[in-house]
Amino acid sequence: MKAVIAHGEGDLRVEPVEPVVVSPDRVLVRVVYGGICGSDLHYAKEGRNGAYVIKTPLTLGHEVVGVVHDIGPAAETSLGVGAKVAIHPARPTPLPGGVHGAGFNLTPGGSYLGSASTDPHTQGGFVEFLEVTPEQLRELPDSLPLRRAALSEPLAVALHGIGRLGERVRGANVLVSGAGPIGCLAIIALRAAGAGRVVAADLQGLPLEVAREVGADDVVRLGAGERLEPGSFDVVVEAAGVVPSLVAALDAVRPGGSVLQLGMLPAGPLPIPMAGLIAKEVTLFGSQRFDVELDAAVALLAADPRAEAVITQVFGIDEAKEAFACAADSSRSSKVLINISEDPEK
Repeated sequence: MKAVIAHGEGDLRVEPVEPVVVSPDRVLVRVVYGGICGSDLHYAKEGRNGAYVIKTPLTLGHEVVGVVHDIGPAAETSLGVGAKVAIHPARPTPLPGGVHGAGFNLTPGGSYLGSASTDPHTQGGFVEFLEVTPEQLRELPDSLPLRRAALSEPLAVALHGIGRLGERVRGANVLVSGAGPIGCLAIIALRAAGAGRVVAADLQGLPLEVAREVGADDVVRLGAGERLEPGSFDVVVEAAGVVPSLVAALDAVRPGGSVLQLGMLPAGPLPIPMAGLIAKEVTLFGSQRFDVELDAAVALLAADPRAEAVITQVFGIDEAKEAFACAADSSRSSKVLINISEDPEK
């Protein structure tokens, strides 16, 4: 059995690991696809993601889908072997159909697949067979291909952030600053929430092409002679996770408007010009992973095949290093998937 493991800064390996025998109360999933997230890139390149430092080898990956391979005799699930599933990466885990505002994403001491935030680390899903609890499983409809379903976790992140804005989105003039995978999935979430006009801004051409394909009304290529009109947006979604993007967001939002910080900013003190936020009475929203939105993400992906455009490359597990290099280059990729085991739909 193979896994994609980060051993520290710049040390990413595809290695054999011990086979898994399912525990009595657990379910064993054969992982088919895994999406590379920004946190995976940080662990692979820097040996850390913000404050979380790799102390022991860490199997990466939390955006994973697959098929049920084995079920423990005491596992409480209605799913059978062969069922297509997305996996909720957090524990404790909300049950399917959970109530919004449950706050599972803010539970102290929780864990997340492929994260060094816990000691011992919580091993991730870039592995051929992954053991999970029954409540982590979300059955996929027949109409949703496993490949597209791999976007379920990041789309849930986008839905959670957009959901924090509430009715501010409906009919609003919205800027998405940063048109990478999470920015483009935010565009899909904004459309579902009833946004009026959606504009995407980025430094690179490829992300803006994807943004148009998933529903952006207009795009702005920054640094190429195009600019954003100050104070012209009701809502700005910062999705790049870099300080200059947030500075641009604070400039672009109108007085009394709202900014959603969806991208993960670096840890520590940051040079943010807060005076403008204060003077314009801008409301700044934070957003941490997601809560119960995985169900809604699965339903939206099944209903909107345009999301497929966010996936630009798929690599085999033995090509993991090439996959990570590609995912780190926004000029040639959006969401990059690793095909970990055979896709039963092909």
